[in-house]
Amino acid sequence: MFLGESSIAGVGVTHHDEGFAGVFAKELAEKMDTTVHWEVYAKSGYTLKKVTESIVPMIPDQKVDLVVVGLGANDAFTLNNPWSWQRQSEKLVSDLRSKFDDVPIVFANMPPIKDFPAFPFLMRVVIGNLVDILGNELLATASKFEGVHYSSAKIRLKDWKAKSNSEDGAFFSDGVHPSKLTYGLWAKELSSFIWETEALRKKLRN
Repeated sequence: MFLGESSIAGVGVTHHDEGFAGVFAKELAEKMDTTVHWEVYAKSGYTLKKVTESIVPMIPDQKVDLVVVGLGANDAFTLNNPWSWQRQSEKLVSDLRSKFDDVPIVFANMPPIKDFPAFPFLMRVVIGNLVDILGNELLATASKFEGVHYSSAKIRLKDWKAKSNSEDGAFFSDGVHPSKLTYGLWAKELSSFIWETEALRKKLRN
């Protein structure tokens, strides 16, 4: 199950199969040599608090093997402070666990706002620094719960440029949201993070 904001909702591509969720599910299915059934619960513009309050209660009770959470951009743009963000992230984890027992939860990488071409340099630096701080708080939240993980590796477009031989503009659909290329690279990296994390790999195989 995928939960989050616009990047999880697939803004920037025409179909979920081309977005983060679709590519991630395909990559994980290949690694596990099985069929992966997946669902997306996400809305553009939603913050962590809004997702917890408005989306999580509406998700049907069902068996879920993995929850992937992609949030952070809207909380940074609305200047959510780190203390509130950590409390809210802990509540999200608690609410998910109440609904889905001991389901493994993985928080995806924070968005690379410092590389967003649509914003002026100063805004990218200020909001980008806040994103880094919020990421540190997510790491603290993950350390408090068994089976909760955070992919803390920073997304760096210069590394992706080297891998794909693409220009900066190819990574964004509109200067802010990911392109098909970016969704693919991001999803492949996060699926590898999950597969290379022994505790997650064992849990998914059971």
